[in-house]
Amino acid sequence: MAGVDMPDGAGRSGLLPDRHPTADFFVCDIFDASPKDDLGSMEHPIFSLSTRPDRRVLSYNHNDVAITITPSVRGRATIHDKDILIYCISQLMAALNAGREISRTLHLKAHDLLVATNRDTSGDAYARLREAFERLAGTRITTNLTTGGLETTRGFGLLESWEIVRRSRGGRMISVTVTLSEWLFRAVLSKSVLTLSRDYFRLRKPLERRVYELARKHCGRQPGWRVSVTTLHKKAGSAAPVRVFRAALRRMIVDDHLPDYEMREDTGDMIIFERRHQVVMPDTLTPLAPLTLDEARTLAPGADIYALEAEWRSWWAETGRPRLSNPDAAFLGWVRSRNTRL
Repeated sequence: MAGVDMPDGAGRSGLLPDRHPTADFFVCDIFDASPKDDLGSMEHPIFSLSTRPDRRVLSYNHNDVAITITPSVRGRATIHDKDILIYCISQLMAALNAGREISRTLHLKAHDLLVATNRDTSGDAYARLREAFERLAGTRITTNLTTGGLETTRGFGLLESWEIVRRSRGGRMISVTVTLSEWLFRAVLSKSVLTLSRDYFRLRKPLERRVYELARKHCGRQPGWRVSVTTLHKKAGSAAPVRVFRAALRRMIVDDHLPDYEMREDTGDMIIFERRHQVVMPDTLTPLAPLTLDEARTLAPGADIYALEAEWRSWWAETGRPRLSNPDAAFLGWVRSRNTRL
């Protein structure tokens, strides 16, 4: 099927070369992030998995809220365009962790952006980067909220504005200025972040990137994640029929390219994701309360709270699995102690 997110790399390696070794990245889970409750948890993905311009207008309802995603004439922002937002969010989180003030407008070095997201730095990179900015700025989200008998409808984009400065007559890019939308900026300020493997930028196929994001999000709370093919199809935002989507998942299982996670098929048309080389924790340690995780985010701003929880559980196991009368209090105490050691 033309233009959909099916295997597009026949005869090619499933992983791009690691062009420029980089550090890990933070990414805000913008599907769950909202300055207010009007978006709630956005189950339908914003970014297109198509390798061709996706000009479909997507409309759906979630918790009695109508949401519409409208692309520009250049198509909806793609999962590869999201690299730019990941880089911007990473820069903002680094500044926040260093105690610096941040704003919606970022001034970036074009070369750093390309290198950090594992893109080539050839002359064609300018044209591709410009096209990505145009799709990001052109993709609009419209939603409504009814309170007190009044309905308010508003729209916003992923980027408010952008600017690329380069030397004239085909010269190299010098700088990039990006102004994030207010919605995305508030999401960065108010939500926890997840750390992505740098190999995320080596995933060639759009579907692999989206499935990795979902595994990273859901496995952060538990050792594994078991999900039906139909639910995964919806969460991924695939435009392909379920049967074709299922075949693509089976190809992914064979290729085994996902960073950090292994996939396998289970009975009942289910897919199971498990961390690679994970330490299995016994059931004697109960799950932490959501309020405990919220307090831990306050104690360790900018940290991947689920990675911290996994580290704490490993430490607890290594110290002989002592009996804990209050695991939540023990975890918060460990986070405080960790902060003093940093």
